[in-house]
Parts: sequence; structure tokens; C-alpha cells
Amino acid sequence: MAETEETIDVQGARTHNLKDIDVQIPREKLVVITGLSGSGKSSLAFDTIYAEGQRRYIETFSAYARQFLGSLERPDVDKIDGLSPVIAIEQKTTSRSPRSTVGTITEVYDFLRLLFARASDAYSYHTGKKMVSYTDRQIRDLIVSDFEGKRITVLAPVIRSRKGHYRELFEQIAKQGFVKVRVDGEIRDLEKGMKVDRYKTHDIEIVVDRLQAASDAETAGRLDESIRTALYAGDGVMMVLEAESDQPRYFSRDLMCPETGISYPVPEPNTFSFNSPKGMCPECNGLGHVYEANRKKIIPDASQSIKGGGLAPLGTYKKSWAFKQLETIALRYGFDLGDPIEKIPDEALEVILHGGNERFEVDSKTLGVRRQYKIEYEGIAHFIVNQYRDSDSTSIKRWARDYMDKVSCPDCGGARLRKESLYFRVDGRNIAELAQMDIGQLAAFFRDLRERLKGDQLQIAGEIIKEINTRLGFLLDVGLEYLSLNRGSKTLSGGEAQRIRLATQIGSQLVGVLYILDEPSIGLHQRDNNRLINSLKALRDLGNSVIVVEHDKDMIEKADHVIDIGPMAGKHGGEIISEGPPETLRLHDTLTAAYLNGSREIPVPAKRRKGNGKEIVLSGCTGHNLKGVTAVFPLGKMIGVTGVSGSGKSTLVNETLYPIMNAHYFNGVKRPMPYEKIEGLEHADKVIDINQAPIGRTPRSNPATYTGVFSEIRALFAKTTEASIRGYKPGRFSFNVKGGRCETCQGGGLRVIEMNFLPDVYVECESCYGKRFNRETLEIRYKGKSIADVLEMTIDEAVTFFEHIPKIYRKLKTIQDVGLGYISLGQQSTTLSGGEAQRVKLATELSKRDTGNTFYILDEPTTGLHFEDIRVLMEVLNRLVDKGNTVLVIEHNLDVIKMVDHIIDVGYEGGRGGGEIVATGTPEAVSKDPKSHTARYLKRELFPDRQLASQTQEEQ
Repeated sequence: MAETEETIDVQGARTHNLKDIDVQIPREKLVVITGLSGSGKSSLAFDTIYAEGQRRYIETFSAYARQFLGSLERPDVDKIDGLSPVIAIEQKTTSRSPRSTVGTITEVYDFLRLLFARASDAYSYHTGKKMVSYTDRQIRDLIVSDFEGKRITVLAPVIRSRKGHYRELFEQIAKQGFVKVRVDGEIRDLEKGMKVDRYKTHDIEIVVDRLQAASDAETAGRLDESIRTALYAGDGVMMVLEAESDQPRYFSRDLMCPETGISYPVPEPNTFSFNSPKGMCPECNGLGHVYEANRKKIIPDASQSIKGGGLAPLGTYKKSWAFKQLETIALRYGFDLGDPIEKIPDEALEVILHGGNERFEVDSKTLGVRRQYKIEYEGIAHFIVNQYRDSDSTSIKRWARDYMDKVSCPDCGGARLRKESLYFRVDGRNIAELAQMDIGQLAAFFRDLRERLKGDQLQIAGEIIKEINTRLGFLLDVGLEYLSLNRGSKTLSGGEAQRIRLATQIGSQLVGVLYILDEPSIGLHQRDNNRLINSLKALRDLGNSVIVVEHDKDMIEKADHVIDIGPMAGKHGGEIISEGPPETLRLHDTLTAAYLNGSREIPVPAKRRKGNGKEIVLSGCTGHNLKGVTAVFPLGKMIGVTGVSGSGKSTLVNETLYPIMNAHYFNGVKRPMPYEKIEGLEHADKVIDINQAPIGRTPRSNPATYTGVFSEIRALFAKTTEASIRGYKPGRFSFNVKGGRCETCQGGGLRVIEMNFLPDVYVECESCYGKRFNRETLEIRYKGKSIADVLEMTIDEAVTFFEHIPKIYRKLKTIQDVGLGYISLGQQSTTLSGGEAQRVKLATELSKRDTGNTFYILDEPTTGLHFEDIRVLMEVLNRLVDKGNTVLVIEHNLDVIKMVDHIIDVGYEGGRGGGEIVATGTPEAVSKDPKSHTARYLKRELFPDRQLASQTQEEQ
């Protein structure tokens, strides 16, 4: 037995489906935990080891501090020895805030802000010339050298290009002892009651002193005093005017344009933060976008009249203040509310949309006199924008957004920062330009920046540039060179978010820590896998322990130690069936070993489908990094969209193709990325998108409620003879509704006992014994089973039980077909693994009746799936295609790619180097393309027996 100091010794783990297992995990090694989806991998790694590490950390705080932090439940395990401080790097850890970006979560943007605050050059936004700042001594020396012997006037600017009569200002200046002012270029004596035309813009400066510039001591002293006074009165800015000139020279202690006199405050890191009032654009509050009213959404059909509901936000005619105002506008511009909107004069429509305020008179036909009317109308477009901006109601904001478009901010152009912040530059670039570069470009910019800087700039910036280069290097190492710093964190996939956190942790240089990762290879092309594995090894080589829950073949083969959990999933899993080095794992009789050693495999289809001969052609796509591509999607086939991470796959499919199809078939409102045209939509009749958004993760959510089958089951129970006699409706059999549920635990099945400073304890409800329902409800039985008994059934058991009820059977059979027969109908969503949750969602969509002409879109459906799970999933998808449907998968997994009928390979690289269609055709055809990164790895899967020496040389 190994020493506990060299291992993490877990004894008696029983969390979820773990069967009282003991396992020793070597420390300071790269350890992979693998097995079928639902076998218990996450239960061991996250719900046992990580949960215990977190609990121990919380317990180091005082009882007083713990009451604010909350408490963690002790995992169901006898003992864990040798546990280091634990950090979990999961897939759902990044912020969903629109203010969170790749730059902020990696801290690279923080270093950029520091760099610009300390080592940037400021430029005038008026003239583009470099800004200058002086000390008082430098100002005096410049005045003496440039104006020596000349008569000058020292001025303090107080008003710049503003309207007003300024009577109070002149009185205040006089009280301070000044006798002259310069107004609009003319020097005037201060007089009592002096004022200027309030409707014109004015420039006003105080005349501080008039003297002859000289270098003698007496003049220098007087000049020093005048400079101090002028800078104080002018708020840090002063002017010097030569007697024969009307063009003043500006001087300032702050950064200032010497020609126009505009000045910037001294920069600090917050000057470049879009999350700080000092740096954010005031128009969009640092978000980079604003919402503006869309005329087409307000008036969807101009052939309708206002009375008939032509103005969508107002609806059809009713007696209200808004329609009364519209009648007044109609009177003013000579039209009727029953006229089609397209016939209404343009100037009237402008008032209707954007408001107006005027009085007018109209002859009264009945009274024979002129009557006065008044238009005081805010305008529908203005009203919508103001409601969205000012309302505290979420529902009103949602209503307003239905008539608005999200557009780039007109003030900052999407840069998020105020104008002044964008005129500070390092090596000719402002901070927004650097944030827009992808990380590959940014790394190249900083790699030799030190050589391009000089003097004080280099001395100040040297250490900051070193830190930036180090962090960018880590991001490159985990294959994220295609991301930019201003990319919103909520747009990142789970795998990207996890690899960003991984890069951040490597950068922290911690030692002696246990890192636990959940499938970091998600969304990563085979080409980049080695870089990820090397990053994990670097983390290990620092002196840390790394545990990875993973199905990737390369990751398993390059690990130091592999733990295989099984033998099957759910109730039939939860045991350690193999552990040791990868070469030992191959020798065992397990599903994982069988796929690794080749005794089991997902076979390549004997022939590819020909399809139905029809196709959808999407032309001129330019969203994000797409370079005007035209993609052809042949129908009646399984289509695989492949390519390296960041090449443009999701932009092409999820952000361009799907929104177009969804709008066409279902009137979806999501705006697609820019494209020229699409042809062939009539050849399909609906589109279904099965994305990676998680299902509801509350304890009251379960597979039965999510898939909708529980509604059918409740309706079935309500139709039983006993339920009909008692008058029970379907709601009686819901654990979320008063009436049928147990009120002691409110349908939860558990009661929470608060233990003050100790963790809360969950105990089985003493009234219903965990059944969730009251006695009367449980007395209703269908084929001898109560509603609680049905929720405890596994999917496999329920399929047999309900086989004669088509509505219920069809939904349950689909869940069984995607390999989830082992989970129970009422299993809490919080206890489902990521792979299980994804397949519940997939089963929900697949259970809907297909027409044989449906277009399915799946984004990486193999997330969280073992080789065997992928085989089962592909059988389901193949059945869909065999019925005539089209299935499109965005995928990196070669076991899926080799089975599709048609590949669209996007590349060549990620980010700016991507956005082109590299190759299309059958997998065999694409594998021969020398330019495709996918082809190299696909060739190995399709032709494993060939010696591909030339390919190996090319990779090396």
C-alpha cells in the first residue's frame, strides 16, 4: 500500500451512485478519471474530493465568518487522507455579465490599463497632435524664451464656447480683484451689471496680467505669481497672448493640446476601464452597444391603418390619451386614422414616431369659428427607448426590446470607452485597438514592443510588458489564440471558459494544489489537443496534482494514471473497474479498454447516403471572421461541420443559418449575422436546434418534468376510476401545487434542519417519508403503482410499464434510446451529470414527431460522452436521417466525423486566419485535402492500416 503522503486516499465513498468505493490517487501526477456517462466520475471527482476540500477550507474560518459564507454539506465518504487545497476548473464558471470579457477574467486587460496609465502618449482629439504638460517652472522658461522683449497678456480661460449672459460670473471676477476680461477676442473693462448676449456662444478669459517678458529677476518673480494665479483661476490651464497677435498660446499642468487648449486629466488605470465612470463611454455606459427603436418593428405592415393596429406597440383603436393625440396629429396634417399608414404624409409620421410640440388653429365646420389645438406628443419611438432605459419593470423592458435593435454605440463605435481614453496610445495603438486584436496578434505586438520603446517609457513599461507576455503565452498554450480580449465571457463555450481558467491558474504559479478539471478538451480540435495536454503537464510539473474527468483518447493515453469507473451507468455503475497506467488499462476487460485496444469500435459506414438531391445554399456570409463564404447544405444527409476552434463554425451555423431558418419557419426574432441570400428553404419544413444550454437545475426539476412526460402521466392518473370519483384533476398529482403534495415538506420529499453555525442537515420528511405527496394522493393507483412509485422507476422500467400508452411511451423510449435508461423519472436535475443533462434535452427534441423533412442542428452532441455513449447516440441520429430528415452536427470528435455523409470543413486557422470553407464532400474526399487540418486526423480513422509517413513528417 502506498504511503498516504504520496497519495490521496479516499475510503468509503458513497456519494450519489458510488458503491462504498476505496481509491488511492497518486499525488503530483496527471490522473484521468474515465467511464460511461453517469457511471460516477463527477461524483468521485467533484461531489466527493472537491466538496470535501471546499468544506475543510470553509471550516478554517471562525464560526462568525462561516455564518456569512454559508456552509457546505459533508460528502458521503468515510475518510479522505492526503488532500491538498483544491481548485475546481469547471465549464460553467465564467460570469454571464455583459461587462465580463476575456480580458477582464484573465487579468490581461488590467495590465493593459496599467501600461496605458503609466507609459502611453496622449494626443488631441481635435488636431491629432501630441498633448503636452508642464510644471510652473517650465511654463515660465518657455514664456521667457519664446516672448522675450515682447508685450504679452496672461489670461485664465473660464468659459469656452458656451451660451449665457454670465452677469453673476462677471460680478464674481470683479470681487476677486480683476479689472479686465477678454470676451470673444476683445479685451474689455469689467463694469457693474456687465453681461453678454445669452443666445450666442462665448469664450471668456480673465486678464491676469499685462507685462513685457524678460529674464531679469524682478520680471521672473512677477511672471511666476501671474502663472500661479492664471492656472488657479483657469482650472489648470492658462493662455499667453502676444500684443500684435490674436492667436493665444496654451499652457497647462495637465495634458493639453497646445493649439486648442483642450486638456485631459492625468491618466490612471480607471481612465481605461469600461466598468468605471472615469473611463466608460457615457452614452452606452461602457457596454459598447445601445438599443434603438426599429421603425419596421413598430410598423410591420404599412398597408394597415392606425385604427386597425398598424402601430404594433399601440394595437387596435381604443379610447386613450395616445390615440387622442394621434387624432390631433391627423387633424393637423390632414389624414384619417383609418387611412393606410403608407398614405400618411412623411412629416406626420415623423411626429408620430419621434414626437412634436406645437399649437395650431383649425376652422370648425360646425361652429364656424377657428379652434385652437395643441400637440404634445413624445413619439412612439422615443417612448419605447425611454421605457427601456428608465423603467424598473423587467416585463416593460422586455416589451420595449421587442421593438428595438441592438446597435453599436454611435459615440464610441463599440470601443466602450470615453473619447479622451481612446486618444492615449502605446506604439501608435489605443487600448481598444489592442483589445480587438486576437490573442495571437496581440502576442506578436507585445513580443518585440520593448525594442520599439525608448527612454523613460521603456523603463516604466518593462515589467508590465513582461507580465502581459507571460499571460498571453499561457493563453496561446491552451489553444486560445483566436479569441480577442474584448470577447464577452458569456459568448464563450464551456471548453473555452475552462481553458481560460486553466491558463489563469498556470499563470498564478501555485504549488502543492490539487486541480480538478471537467473535460477541458470540449470544443478543441484534435490539432490543439497536445498543447492542452502539455499545459496540464506543466501544471503538474510545478508540483501540483491534476485530476481530469475526461473521455478523450489522447488525454487517457498520455496520463500518468487512469481510473476507470463503471461497469455501466447509474445504478449499474459506481465501482472502480480498473486503475493504473494507461498501458495497464488496455489489458483489462472494460468498455474503455475495449475501445482503446481496438476490440470494439464505432465502424465507418459501408456507404454514404446520397441524400434527396435538394439543398440549402447560404451565400455571402460575413459575420465575425467569415470571409464572404457560400455554404451548401445537402438535405437528407448527416452533415458534419468541422474545423479548428475559432474557425467560424458556430458563426456559420448557430448565428447565421439557424436564425434565418427559425425566422422562416417559426417567425423567430433573433437577427442573423450578415449574409447576402439563402435558397432552398422550401425543401425543409422545420428546424430544431439542440444546443448546450443547461436544463433547469433546481431540485424540483427532473427528467419527467423537463421532457413533459410528467404532464401526460398526471393526466393518466387523473383519468383512473378512483380519481374521477374523488374529483381529482391532473394538478392533484403535482408535487409543486398545493392540494396533492405533502405540505410538511411542500413536495420536496426532504426537510431542511438549520444548524446555525454547522451545515444544514437534510432529513427525510417524517410525514410522507420522501414520497412528496399526501396520503390521499398516494391512494390513487394505476396498475398497482402510486404517482410516487412511478417517479422512482428507472426509464427502462417505465418504458415497459407504459408501453400501451403511446404518448408516454414515445417520450420515454426516446430517453432510453439516447442511453439514459438507467436514470429514474424523478431524479433531481441537480444530480444529473453534464452528459446526462445534455441527452435529456436531446431526447426531449427527438421525442417530438418528425415530419421526415426536418432540419436538426446539434452543437457538439458528444459533450460528456464515452465511446460507447457516442455509439448509442449515433444510432439514434442515423435513424433520424434514414427517415429522410437532415442532421447537422458541429463536431470535433472523429468517431462522429467519420460517420457523417457530408463534411463542411471551415478554416484554415482560428480567428482572423479562419472564416473560409477549406473542403467539402464525403469524409473520404475531405481526408485527401492537403490544406485541411481535419483531414490529417480523419485519414487515420478512415485508413488506420496505412503507413502515413509523409503525414507524420508534415506534423512534425
